[in-house]
Amino acid sequence: MVNVQTQTEVRHVLEVLNTISRGRMVMDWDEITSGTNPYVVMKTSNIPGKNVLEIPGLIFGSKHKPVRRIGVGMTLTESMIEMASAMRLDLIVVHHPVADAANSGGVPFADYLPLYDLALIEMHEAFHGLHPGLTLLHGHRKLSTDISFCGLPGNVLHKGIALEGVNTAGDILARIDSWMGREIDADLLEAERAIRGESTLQEATLSNPVRLLSGSVDQPVKHILHFFPHTGFSLEHLEIALRMYPETDTIIVSISRVREDHELVELARRRGLNFIVGNPHSVEILENGLPLAFALEMLLPGVEVFLLRERITAVSLHDVGHAKMVEYGRGMAEAYLVNVPSRAVQ
Repeated sequence: MVNVQTQTEVRHVLEVLNTISRGRMVMDWDEITSGTNPYVVMKTSNIPGKNVLEIPGLIFGSKHKPVRRIGVGMTLTESMIEMASAMRLDLIVVHHPVADAANSGGVPFADYLPLYDLALIEMHEAFHGLHPGLTLLHGHRKLSTDISFCGLPGNVLHKGIALEGVNTAGDILARIDSWMGREIDADLLEAERAIRGESTLQEATLSNPVRLLSGSVDQPVKHILHFFPHTGFSLEHLEIALRMYPETDTIIVSISRVREDHELVELARRRGLNFIVGNPHSVEILENGLPLAFALEMLLPGVEVFLLRERITAVSLHDVGHAKMVEYGRGMAEAYLVNVPSRAVQ
């Protein structure tokens, strides 16, 4: 905990995050060049120029910058930067790795963040596996966690056992719905549709509900494997995990999703296992962001901490309710983007 008599600076926040993460943060940039920090990880799909090096630490700003107000978010966007500006935040701490331009409205951090005197810290792999909340929300107590299953950094696998009172697949579905407050999101969406006059408006959390893709609601649950398909968790990985834990009766995937005909689901059906699709990525700000935000508040007395939650909606183009902006958009398209004189082929 930082002494309340001492002005909190970015370096103090970094020290607190290093405590929270059990020493996983980059405290000295020599850790990157020397390769001594295993949480500094290159992420790539082998698309030229589109890889990113995860650096759990201070990405932008001075370690000695005073900090009075911190924003905790998941993925840095230009909207988050603008919100931080409006709220006069001093520091943004995000979960996901950041990259110049990709996370700052198409421009470099050095041109954007100084406008609002913002410092920036990322965590990601350094935060994985630190608390059991995500598994708790999905109805099981984790017995073990591998954050690099089969040697793949970030490929997280939880082995868990059902909580007391969680006896069936239906119990897990009901538990997730009750904990995540989906009824609030449903009321909000209904009100927004009415106010905007947009009957087709959709919202990311509600569009991706909890689902049971294999098994039945009354099928028993006890031994659970919980993983995240977007981390690279493959069919081969699942087969290995089931050999390691043959007692498994239930598979839960969350954050990312699979469809009904995915090979992971087909394997579960062949083996008579429950297969549950849990919370979507849009609520990870609650699953992982909220515990981190409260930890920062507890360890940094006198510093205000805010949760930066982005909400994603979609609406049919023909249902956009703001008539004046519809007129504007259609006019720009017709005058400048569609009726463009063709260029002679060189």
